[in-house]
Amino acid sequence: MGATLRVYKRRIRSVTATKKITRAMEMIAASRVVKAQRQVAASTPYSSELTRAVTAVATGSNTQHPLTTEAEKPIRAALLLITSDRGLAGAYSSNVIKAAEQLTERLKAEGKEVDAYIVGRKGVSYYGFRERKVMESWVGFTDNPTYADAKMIAAPLIAAVQQDTADGGVDELHIVFTEFISMMTQNALDDRLLPLSLDGAADASDEKSKGEILPLYDFEPSPEDVLDALLPRYVESRIYNALLQAAASKHAATRRAMKSATDNAEELIKSLSRLANAARQAEITQEISEIVGGSAALADATAGSD
Repeated sequence: MGATLRVYKRRIRSVTATKKITRAMEMIAASRVVKAQRQVAASTPYSSELTRAVTAVATGSNTQHPLTTEAEKPIRAALLLITSDRGLAGAYSSNVIKAAEQLTERLKAEGKEVDAYIVGRKGVSYYGFRERKVMESWVGFTDNPTYADAKMIAAPLIAAVQQDTADGGVDELHIVFTEFISMMTQNALDDRLLPLSLDGAADASDEKSKGEILPLYDFEPSPEDVLDALLPRYVESRIYNALLQAAASKHAATRRAMKSATDNAEELIKSLSRLANAARQAEITQEISEIVGGSAALADATAGSD
């Protein structure tokens, strides 16, 4: 009986130590998600206004630019998947990977080859385990991305879009990430960045731009030069905003997962404490029974000798 009680006490100590760890991780994630929310709120207006500027150039001129012109028969698409470097975030990475798989199947059904570009160790591990080809991968900054990281990611993607498909280029650029809506709600989202969809760009811009008829403009220098300058910034800003939203979503998912783990640890400690108390009571009862039995036996032996 004593051995059983020692087992319960050892398990209680182990679960208590785990609870302290999950509580600390919950508090860290809560502090980080606040900072990430501020970064998302600060970057979204810039991304929206830049989208409006690119839309104005594309709709206000008759220029044919490779980054805004639809291919007649697109045959290859680039897919940028943003996952996390770390786990302990519930279904965060699995949900966004599932969205990427659905988009891949949809693109393949349309007769397009898909070139994968991966951000985060979880996505890299997923593709590596299945021995799938990855064109480029980036790890180590998903918890706190910077604009320099977005610029580094955007460079090979823009180059692939500008390159001819016969030489390994792509006709489309898609991005899959987790959109941060609130502390309790984050949705895996896929979006096409290039070629620029004018309807999609209008939807991505401010509410006041919806339904607005963009006027014709005179451009200095030429519209082609303006697009050459704006579109890389457009891709970089959209990727940066996606990285920030993904980071905020990951921290929120971690906070939620760690809170659930902490609550489960508390329930398990209560359950183990009840079992330990029951084992202790059984041990005490057995000891009392042994004492009473021994006393009775001694009394009987004494009476017999008399």
